Amino acid sequence: MKNNKSTIVCLIGLTTIPFSAFAQVGSVITVTAPVIERELYETPVSMSAIRSETIKNGQPMLKLDETLSQVPGIYLQNQENYAQGERVAIRGFGSRAPFGVRGVMVVVDGIPYTLPDGQAQLDAIDLDSAERIEVIRGPASVLYGNAAGGVVSVTTADGRIKSGQTSIRATGGSNSFGKLSFNNSGSNGNWSHNVSLSALNYEGYRDQAEVEKYLFNSKLRWQMDKERSLTAIINLLDNPRSQDPGALTAEQVAEDRTQAGRFTEQYDTGQAVDQQVIGLQYQDLSAGAGELRGKIYYLRRNFEQQLPFPGPSRIDYNRDYFGASADYRQSFTVAGLPFRYVAGVEAREQRDDRIRTQMSFGGDLQGLTADELQTATSLSAFTQGDLNLTDQLVLSIGGRFDRIHMDVADEFLADNDQSGDRTFREWSGSAGLSYRYLPNHQIFTNISTAFETPTFSEFANPSGVGGLNPDTQPQKSLNHELGLRGAFDYGMDYDLTLFWVDVRDELIPYQLSGPDDRTFYRNAGDTTRKGIEATAGWLVNQSWRFETALTLADYTFDEYTSGGNDYHENRLPGLPEQLWSNRLQWQGLGGTFVTLETRHVGSMFADDANSVKVEDYWLANLRGGNTFYVGRKLLLKGFAGVRNLTDRDHFANVRINASNDRYFEPAAGRTWYAGLELSF
Repeated sequence: MKNNKSTIVCLIGLTTIPFSAFAQVGSVITVTAPVIERELYETPVSMSAIRSETIKNGQPMLKLDETLSQVPGIYLQNQENYAQGERVAIRGFGSRAPFGVRGVMVVVDGIPYTLPDGQAQLDAIDLDSAERIEVIRGPASVLYGNAAGGVVSVTTADGRIKSGQTSIRATGGSNSFGKLSFNNSGSNGNWSHNVSLSALNYEGYRDQAEVEKYLFNSKLRWQMDKERSLTAIINLLDNPRSQDPGALTAEQVAEDRTQAGRFTEQYDTGQAVDQQVIGLQYQDLSAGAGELRGKIYYLRRNFEQQLPFPGPSRIDYNRDYFGASADYRQSFTVAGLPFRYVAGVEAREQRDDRIRTQMSFGGDLQGLTADELQTATSLSAFTQGDLNLTDQLVLSIGGRFDRIHMDVADEFLADNDQSGDRTFREWSGSAGLSYRYLPNHQIFTNISTAFETPTFSEFANPSGVGGLNPDTQPQKSLNHELGLRGAFDYGMDYDLTLFWVDVRDELIPYQLSGPDDRTFYRNAGDTTRKGIEATAGWLVNQSWRFETALTLADYTFDEYTSGGNDYHENRLPGLPEQLWSNRLQWQGLGGTFVTLETRHVGSMFADDANSVKVEDYWLANLRGGNTFYVGRKLLLKGFAGVRNLTDRDHFANVRINASNDRYFEPAAGRTWYAGLELSF
């Protein structure tokens, strides 16, 4: 295959894409970022990408873990508790989150879903319209700012690739799982669009785990002329019910894995969410001597949650989140050497009007215990440049400044004024070298920094005093990478990365003993994270392909003393140090396919003391399907799958440093699903 026959374009900040994501040998792979457009083999950063075929082919399309299992360095938990949300950890960043996402930047269609204070939710990501999911495996604060220990970017369709197509998909399965999806895309002259709707109802494996969710995602693109375009984005989430079954002790797990935790059914624990996102993106490829890109966006989120304990356990908030950014890109020569750069600015603000209400032991709501307005504002400026020292050697350098102001205005004065504010001024930098020693083979190295402020919930004072805990500080990291990637003409590709991350003031969760399960945070001194990430793929022939992804890591406390206990050289809780995923795919004529996946998750600990061990386990998933042509224009796809094929007992989530030994959220055993999709 000659280079001029295939070009793959990916949109994200920093880019390294294993060939296993594309199975293209000898092709020109270009990565077009919100930063700098590069060829793959000029990019000095670890990254993985998943195409729409892998996301959708025979999958139930419920959670990110379905498609990210083949990405090394990433670990996902909490796939089955929709109230707490899926947890994402990349090289350990994000592992501390008891709910939602921390430490990892989540971007959807260019809009940062990670808020200025560092928290994010994944419940509004529409996998039915996703064209690509990309993961930066390592700190990326130089481009994304706060909480960018890694990046997950999702790009949805805008109607240009699959124009003029409508599909209806129905899926059902174990534990009363049912999902109905509708998708329509089209183009007319300079206009293109994609509209996606889905409805989910699911009782879940455990008691008190039912979910009902409706999602709408759309894009409308106007190609104003050859160089300029405007794209409008609308995302609507209606999640009237996501119940929370809570965590169990080891004894409760042995007694009945499906039972709900203490107080959950009595208090009807769970959450309800109503969210709207709108965005507008502008692109001008001939703005003077360079290119100009800009976007504005707004998010409104109304949230109600009942936690599984008596006391101040009812949370309600109304959130307004808005932002704008712009960047300019240009290429020229410096001393006869090609140079390209990007420079940008960003402004974001988050306003949470939040209250807490007392829940009695008997299950009755009582009076307010907190009423406050939380405001986080971030102002940022960044730049990055690539200098081609030779045709094969590229030097990349970047820098960023972030000012983040966090303010709590207390409006509940019965316990005195507990207002407070903190301001952080952070510099981030990166430097990398990429050497393309053969056309399809590269070696790269980089060093980068990242920072992560505590979120508003992580600033809570365990003493009961409000405001922002003055003893909690941002954690900072220094990341080193050395990598190789390439592809051979006989259908084999590889990606190998060595990483070393030093983290100062690691943020660690803990819970106080007693009926209150509320989580607090403390800085745990310094930690080291180091390891190897490797992927390989082999296109055996036109029908068979094998892929493997291995992570071998060491996550260790270097310095950490708490309550008179020395945790020096203990492992970080909640993180397996071995992950190994394999995928064998068979693709027949006419759209027939079978995919077998296996995944090994190594042992981990649930607490800082490393006294509660969670054993390792193997999982296997099997799925397959076929495509039938009905007339000239109708396509009917049938598919089915079995998850946890061997019915292995394991945990969907492990709660770190949990009180009263309630560490465990059991995962479902063997489950099945099947579906039909009609396209016309």
